[in-house]
This record gives sequence, C-alpha cells and structure tokens, in this order.
Amino acid sequence: MWKLGRLLTMFRKELLLAWAVLRDPRAPKAAKLVTVLAALYVISPIDLVSDFIPVLGWLDDGVIAYLLLQLALRFLPEELLASLRARVEARTAAAR
Repeated sequence: MWKLGRLLTMFRKELLLAWAVLRDPRAPKAAKLVTVLAALYVISPIDLVSDFIPVLGWLDDGVIAYLLLQLALRFLPEELLASLRARVEARTAAAR
C-alpha cells in the first residue's frame, strides 16, 4: 500500500508540472504542444488498447501520457525545468 501512495504522489506532481508548463510563458511552444497532446490522448476515444479491456486499456493511456510528458520536459531549458519543479515541490509541501 505504501508504494501505491508514493505512486499517486508522483502522479500528482507530474500533473502539476504539466499544468505549470502550460501556464508558464517562458516554456517553448513545442513543450506546450506535446503536453496538450498527452492530455488529448488520455481523453481521446481512440487508443492503442481499447478501454474495454479493464486494466490494459487504462494502463496504456497512463504509460503513453507519461512518456509524452517526459518528452515535453526534454524541450524545456534546464533552468526553467528546475524552477517549475521547485514551484511544484513548494505547492505540494504547502498542501501537506
């Protein structure tokens, strides 16, 4: 159960980081585009594995969205990424 809580915390931080990328005017357009594509893939009815297959359908959405978010983060300059991560850490620490 401990690992599941840690995984959910990491997932929440990644979502907050994606939101920060979309809102920051210094973020390159390519990073914003890939972040939007990740969100669109999750809500799109077109999937690699159908959502009717209970676990695999949801798992492929999560994995592909995660990989797209990692690609979006590669487009960010290191200083901006560090700044956004610090902002997310501060926000999650304040919420505890």
